[in-house]
Amino acid sequence: MPRIAIVQQSPVFLDRSATLARAAAAVDEAAAAGARLVVFPEAFVPGYPAWIWRLRPGPDMALTEQLHARTLAESVDLSGGDLAPLREAAARHEVTVVCGVQERDASFSRGTLYNTVVMIGPDGGLLNRHRKLMPTNPERMVWGFGDATGLKVVDTPCGRIGALICWENYMPLARQALYAQGIEILIAPTYDSGERCTATMQHIAREGGCWVLGSGCAFQGRDIAPAMPATAKLYDTPEEWINPGDSVVVAPGGKLVEGPLHEQHGLLYATIDLERVGQARRSLDVAGHYARPDIFQLQVNRRPQHPVTEA
Repeated sequence: MPRIAIVQQSPVFLDRSATLARAAAAVDEAAAAGARLVVFPEAFVPGYPAWIWRLRPGPDMALTEQLHARTLAESVDLSGGDLAPLREAAARHEVTVVCGVQERDASFSRGTLYNTVVMIGPDGGLLNRHRKLMPTNPERMVWGFGDATGLKVVDTPCGRIGALICWENYMPLARQALYAQGIEILIAPTYDSGERCTATMQHIAREGGCWVLGSGCAFQGRDIAPAMPATAKLYDTPEEWINPGDSVVVAPGGKLVEGPLHEQHGLLYATIDLERVGQARRSLDVAGHYARPDIFQLQVNRRPQHPVTEA
């Protein structure tokens, strides 16, 4: 039965190198405690752009542009070696790592960012890249729309894992696409928090008959303001929890096993019994015996959505 760890720590905002060093140290700590799967929050590298929920569209446009330029410069290019410290940490300890990043497009314009979750195998190789399908509200000013090329489940030594980012977990068809691939552990890096978020994680575990790892963002005003002095007016109370985290581990069927880890930094550990997946699906298997494909069918377009194709 694999042991997992959810890392609920603050990134070093808008500093890719420092954040990756912090992430690698967290992998070291988790592996020393016996974890074989280590999960990080949404957009952990180089930090979730929380300021978008406080900036005003008109008066704060200059600051918006400064923050976006800095974010673009510190984002992750998966075609290069930007994730090397984290991949090396995974290989060093032979653990699987799932981490949210702000990814910079390296194939076309090189100017678009995506909210991405990467899965790194115990050999340090990249197992999957999933880009968030639908950025939420002001997030659309930061990130482009992902496609379904990464909407898949992958085999790891810890089980069959897949990920949905934040409010993707409210998209029933996205969930069904993963259920149909025999997912055992659904990982939810999320900026969402609170009782409704926890209830959603429990609902998914009940509906999908799978383990759910809700990996929340947790940081205070003091964590963001140093990234750019101009943001100080947005976060003038250093002790304020901008996001409380609320990471959770939920067993198949919906029972809360660990968490929520509220308004604190740390690592949340749990032991995953994969046999409970089969037990939960004996009575409810929404992609199997409880489905009605003669009435309902889901079609998933997995073709990459490229802006330019060459004949």
